[in-house]
Amino acid sequence: MLDKVVIANRGEIALRILRACKELGIKTVAVHSKADESLMHAHLADESVCIGPNNPTESYLNIPAIISAAEVTGASAIHPGYGFLSENADFAEQVERSGFIFIGPTPDVIRMMGDKVSAIQAMQRAGVPTVPGSNGALDDDTRKTLKIARKIGYPVLIKAAGGGGGRGMRVAHCEADLLNDIALTKAEAKAAFNNDTVYLEKYLQNPRHVEIQVLADGQGHAIHLGDRDCSLQRRHQKVIEEAPAPSISEDERATVAAACTKACIELNYRGAGTFEFLYENGEFYFIEMNTRVQVEHPVTEMISGVDIVKEQLLIASGQPLSIKQEDIHLKGHAFECRINAEDAKTFMPSPGKIDQFHAPGGNGIRVDSHLYNGYNIPPFYDSLIAKIISYGPDRETALIRMKNALDEAVIDGIKTNIPLHQKLVTDEHFRAGCVSIHYLEKKLANDATN
Repeated sequence: MLDKVVIANRGEIALRILRACKELGIKTVAVHSKADESLMHAHLADESVCIGPNNPTESYLNIPAIISAAEVTGASAIHPGYGFLSENADFAEQVERSGFIFIGPTPDVIRMMGDKVSAIQAMQRAGVPTVPGSNGALDDDTRKTLKIARKIGYPVLIKAAGGGGGRGMRVAHCEADLLNDIALTKAEAKAAFNNDTVYLEKYLQNPRHVEIQVLADGQGHAIHLGDRDCSLQRRHQKVIEEAPAPSISEDERATVAAACTKACIELNYRGAGTFEFLYENGEFYFIEMNTRVQVEHPVTEMISGVDIVKEQLLIASGQPLSIKQEDIHLKGHAFECRINAEDAKTFMPSPGKIDQFHAPGGNGIRVDSHLYNGYNIPPFYDSLIAKIISYGPDRETALIRMKNALDEAVIDGIKTNIPLHQKLVTDEHFRAGCVSIHYLEKKLANDATN
């Protein structure tokens, strides 16, 4: 078992990791910026180290500072959480070269999955269904590019190989626009990711976003924990997630999940991971793999009974998977609402002091948050401040419990997006299930004009 872990993150996920460590008897080191001295997990950890000033580039993205914190505290491993350096292959490599355990996949696998072109090619070799596309990076042969696009069929999606989070994508609706759109996307990708490699995919008109949660030990064993629907998105950022994804047949689920676990074994994957798909007309199309724990992992934990973060820690300690696929029995339904410190209408960030915080409770309610009365939310980082999770024996019950929890939650002193969530959980189309990834933005645009 690991003896001491550096938690290289902040906020609710840092507290989540700390609690999992404590359950396993693992000592913890909280690293934080100057602005984050008052974070809850920094007070609860066995040791706390300030790694830099407020700017994340000088603290949470400062690789030498994080590794130095591990060295001076005698830690054995580093958990990156999500965001920041969690999918940075160079960070994982430097952690391992410095003699520490990186709690996640190997640097080579992170690097492969971080490049969309190599990830798609790896999935095709493993038999995971992918979106029809160029099957590789575009070169300077414009005739060849135009021929590929005609074969795919318009509209086509131009995607940056190093992109993510909705960045580095552009839709070309006709041949007249294609070459100019490719040039624009390449320039943006070079500026944002220092990698101007782009490729083409078929642009799906009204897909859903469905993902498969996996665990693998890097020792030839892999399992899946079912699927999640994350289609309710704004600017490619997830707002509400649920598990399982509604209205997908058991045969469809089983086929795609088996392909994902097979891919993990072939990749010699280690740790927790998520295969993300677009789902349309009964077909799954792979878009990317997240080589880390997801923000929305609690909904899967609620229906599976598996503690995903604890499993990450056990796998990192060198233990083989203790769970077999036949041990997994998915039950019930769960939702997660991401609560952000932002205006519910304008989406402008709303940092500041929490005058009063009351977490909702009751049967089937879980709240993952680092908030407490008097805590001051700094303006330097992501606006996620809490996750409200509801569970029920069926989708309708879980949704009713979420509505009640949102009504009960109190976060005074700042603005939050709770009013938006209250509208969404009573929206007739969302309640019916199966909204596309475009639904929320269209709804918000329609509401703004009425």
